[in-house]
Amino acid sequence: MNTGLRIAAFGTAVAATFGAAYGVGKGVGPLGEDTRPAHAAGPHTEPGPGDRKAASSAGGLQVSAAGYTLVLDTPRVSPGERTPLRFSIRDARGRKVTAYTREHEKELHFIVASRDLTVFRHLHPTRAADGTWSTTADLPAAGGYRAFADFKPAKKGAEALTLGADLAVSGTYAPNPLPAPSRTAEVDGYEVTLAGALKPAKSSTLTLKVSRNGEPVTDLQPYLGAYGHLVALRSGDLAHLHVHPHGAPGDGATRPGPEVAFSVTAPSPGTYRLFLDFQHGGTVRTAAFTVEAGPAAQHGDPVAPEAGHDDAHGTADRH
Repeated sequence: MNTGLRIAAFGTAVAATFGAAYGVGKGVGPLGEDTRPAHAAGPHTEPGPGDRKAASSAGGLQVSAAGYTLVLDTPRVSPGERTPLRFSIRDARGRKVTAYTREHEKELHFIVASRDLTVFRHLHPTRAADGTWSTTADLPAAGGYRAFADFKPAKKGAEALTLGADLAVSGTYAPNPLPAPSRTAEVDGYEVTLAGALKPAKSSTLTLKVSRNGEPVTDLQPYLGAYGHLVALRSGDLAHLHVHPHGAPGDGATRPGPEVAFSVTAPSPGTYRLFLDFQHGGTVRTAAFTVEAGPAAQHGDPVAPEAGHDDAHGTADRH
């Protein structure tokens, strides 16, 4: 082939490559966008106020927001070792934030979860006077993780934020499959059942009931200002959902179990992972569930049951 023909053939190949890449990009779309076929997604509608509110209920997708940035000083760790983690929250001028508004008994809540959502750590870092936060974490497997900082600066007019940053654990990555949807989880001899449906673009109530040896637990101990702390993450992009507990210990109306209720809004249809922290006998345990939000959950999905029914046992993740 002469030089002219080679150049022409190369140009054609480049054009075809860019065309294919453009088509893939248009077809896949960003994480969080509904990419189901038209018959599954339903007719297109413009987002209403409720949809916009639901979309804003997801956090942790950005490392910076509202003039604040999450800066990880330990972006890479080794698997299976208790590793020191250091981070800070920086303001728009790059200064470390040192003043926070306490929420749920803490100035800042720090979560680390694996990208496959099979590892979950709710950590309690301490803050130095200069604004540097530090803690340790035991991350068992290599791969990608996401760190979340949930906080509210003490500055007048500041809003509560959830920022997220990537954390890498070195080694050969072998992702685990997401556990199948279930409404029952077991951890350390405790059984936790889930009632209620997770609904996209709508607030719904999820009620979790804790029992042990077949008996309801009626003496749960307060943990972070409630009888349970629930974290919800969307599979795929790990969007962090804002969850609000019903009632509080000592309010004269909220009982210490066996049921703990929360208001949750799913920003979109999809698969979510729920992690319930509860304290009993002086120990905090974590029960984990996989749930679906969308048409399946609203038409007989097993994770949206009527109260009083049983189902197969699921899995539970621990601290």
